[in-house]
Amino acid sequence: MEMADEKTRGRLSATDWARAALTAMGDGGLAAVAVEPIAARLGTTKGSFYWHFANRDALVAAALDLWEREHTEAVVRRVESEPDARARLRRLFTDVTLGVARTPENRIEVALLATASHPLVAATVSRVTERRIAYVAALYEELGATPDRARQRALLAFSTWLGYTQLVHATPEALPHGADAEAYVEFVLDQTVTP
Repeated sequence: MEMADEKTRGRLSATDWARAALTAMGDGGLAAVAVEPIAARLGTTKGSFYWHFANRDALVAAALDLWEREHTEAVVRRVESEPDARARLRRLFTDVTLGVARTPENRIEVALLATASHPLVAATVSRVTERRIAYVAALYEELGATPDRARQRALLAFSTWLGYTQLVHATPEALPHGADAEAYVEFVLDQTVTP
């Protein structure tokens, strides 16, 4: 038995556990982050969990950190490869809006917002929300909007995306699909990018 645990520890990383915890959050909210079911999903034992984490809260913190890195900071890095603010906004809107429909992982956004008042989630959701809005506002400022107007547009854009994300999971039939979804993104861009 100990040999299996040694082998498992070499195979699974803390990131593997954090990713599995994120999947559990997306499937059933914060309450779904439980060590034994995640261990079963990963095909390992609780011993592997305790090799990486002191307790469930540490796993939740690692999962939230992973979410922040992959769903915010990595997105910003990808978008920053575009040549100007207008192209960055276009890519951001397209990637995150149309990506929601294609990526079941984005259920995590809805699940985290549903538990945003929980002490383990609140600080991360607040920090991520502010980072996202500030990034989009900076793009609008780069396009010539005043700081106040840029913040308003960023908040509108972010709210639109959150609403779209919620609809993808609650009532996907209400949303446009295919070329119509792309036309919708263009419409949103037209409404929010024009100075």
